[in-house]
Amino acid sequence: MSDFLLYTHFKDLIDIAVVGLLLWGAIAWARRVHAILALVGLSFLGLFYVAALQLELQLTAWFFQGFFAVLVIFLVVVFQDDLRRLFERIAVLGLRRRRALPDPNRTAILVRSVQELAQRRWGALVVLPGRDPIERHVQGGIELDAEPSEELLLSLFDASSPGHDGAVLWQNDRIVRFAAHLPLSENREELGPGGTRHAAALGLAERCDALCLVVSEERGSIGVAAAGSLRILSDPSQLRAAIDEHLPGQSIRPRLHARLLLRRVLEAGLAFAMALAAWLVLVPGAAKEQATLKIPVIVDHLPAEFEIVTLTPDSVSIEVSGPRRELLLAADAEFELVVNADLARLGRRTFSVQREQVQHQTSLKILKLSPEKVLLSLKKIKESP
Repeated sequence: MSDFLLYTHFKDLIDIAVVGLLLWGAIAWARRVHAILALVGLSFLGLFYVAALQLELQLTAWFFQGFFAVLVIFLVVVFQDDLRRLFERIAVLGLRRRRALPDPNRTAILVRSVQELAQRRWGALVVLPGRDPIERHVQGGIELDAEPSEELLLSLFDASSPGHDGAVLWQNDRIVRFAAHLPLSENREELGPGGTRHAAALGLAERCDALCLVVSEERGSIGVAAAGSLRILSDPSQLRAAIDEHLPGQSIRPRLHARLLLRRVLEAGLAFAMALAAWLVLVPGAAKEQATLKIPVIVDHLPAEFEIVTLTPDSVSIEVSGPRRELLLAADAEFELVVNADLARLGRRTFSVQREQVQHQTSLKILKLSPEKVLLSLKKIKESP
């Protein structure tokens, strides 16, 4: 295979991979904002638009172009908060900042306090910010900036405390605010039987990489919300592991259940299948490109009384032109130059070759060959007496 084809293969694989990742992100975003059905509808409209382009339905294609232009403005207005959150995530990826390592003793205070709250069945909500900014998601609250202690945390969530229904912000091993209000999630499937505190914990976890610890006063259970998911700990001793995963600055990723993992795999497969389908449909319509292939020379109609001693050259280079997809899918083995050696009986040993003699099963156009002549060295076959 020519260097051009190797380079083009690599380039288009990257192209498909990038589009696949973008589509995967779009599917995940649509799932998070509960817009999967809307995304499916837009995908069908996109298919109609592609079909209109391929069939050269100019009026239909023009209509869809105008529709999608208006749709972009509509999406920006409706999903401006979600888009802002997306761009913030992208910005945070480029601004990796190291955070101070947590004090194990203060982490132990947090763990013991939350476990004690669960035993007493006192509702509680503690937020441990990650790298994403949370200021615009957290409303109200009272600034504290205090050294943590079990007594302080328990007093903040005591039912007699005026701020016990709000959230406590734990940052850099200090209690920086309490009685804060968080955005509520509307994902009832993920929330399950959880109440308002769980909705608040999940709501913040859907919008940033913070870790939210929530204690249910009805069941005395401890929940962990992170990365848009909420899980209830089956054993309070698992709390320390969940906090340790988050505090060093690594993005928390709770263990995926088999059903959730299967859904993620299916989403990824669908995204990359869509990217491949778009490549197969759209790339053939791109500008034509050229490539140089090396193909074998085949001698045909050689008189029976001769046999070939040497064939010079035994392969030729051809320049072909066509759509990129056709160039990628066409292997060198599909081409061969056929030389009609019937005139060898009259003494001819040098044969001119032309583009029409190249046999192939593609729609590619042959531009030129090199060299333009082949030389046969023959000898007569001795007849048996």
